Amino acid sequence: MNLDLTGKRAIVCGSTQGIGKAAAIELALMGANITLIARNEDSLKEGLTELDTTLRQTHDYIVADFSNPSLLKERVDAYILKNGAVNILVNNTGGPNGGPIVNAKIEEFTDTFTRHLLCNHILAQAVIEGMKSSGYGRIINVISTSVKVPLKGLGVSNTIRAAVANWAKTFSFELAPFGITVNNVLPGATMTNRLSSILESKAAKSGISLDDAKKGMLTEIPMNRFAEPFEIANAIAFLASPAAAYITGINVPVDGGRTGCL
Repeated sequence: MNLDLTGKRAIVCGSTQGIGKAAAIELALMGANITLIARNEDSLKEGLTELDTTLRQTHDYIVADFSNPSLLKERVDAYILKNGAVNILVNNTGGPNGGPIVNAKIEEFTDTFTRHLLCNHILAQAVIEGMKSSGYGRIINVISTSVKVPLKGLGVSNTIRAAVANWAKTFSFELAPFGITVNNVLPGATMTNRLSSILESKAAKSGISLDDAKKGMLTEIPMNRFAEPFEIANAIAFLASPAAAYITGINVPVDGGRTGCL
């Protein structure tokens, strides 16, 4: 099985923590040159030090805030103009605050739509020509299992993530003739700051302890444990590899069996 990414350039979003950071580390171990994207430059610089360079990989970063899509486009376009083709794009953005959809404000929808779908689109458009010219392209979107089964108390997230999944499926049709694949990884409950925030909110709203909130969530997971970020990263890395060349337009749940549908 060919998992070698030597010489490939990967942009990984939200890559200073959690799943994004784990994905960047894994792709670097496979030989890829990594470009990190996040909004905190100090964290980006620290993140570079954790990436493998034993295969003479060169790593870099772009400082960008996904609340400002025009600035993101400007900086990514300038980076590609200077450095050349990007072969792998990992779209990964932190989710919005939870809450019932009946209470959601319009601004919550527009902000989440901007951070997720619009910024994904900007990045995809920026890298496509380079993928075509280089003969190698992988776009992987980190979304959520809510794409298949909406999650209670995450109304805005459920809505926008479903839109991203349909955007990606449409993109996969259009890019398949060029050998560029577009796939979605759907993490289940994963040990990240995001999960900690959800559990704390659930405990506070339900008037239960944090441990009880965790136990309640674990009862929904057949494997009876939360995922580690590297386990999600493994799925991302496989889809980014040459071995996954004939896989496109799919949603891959990595959730310990929680999602109750095919």
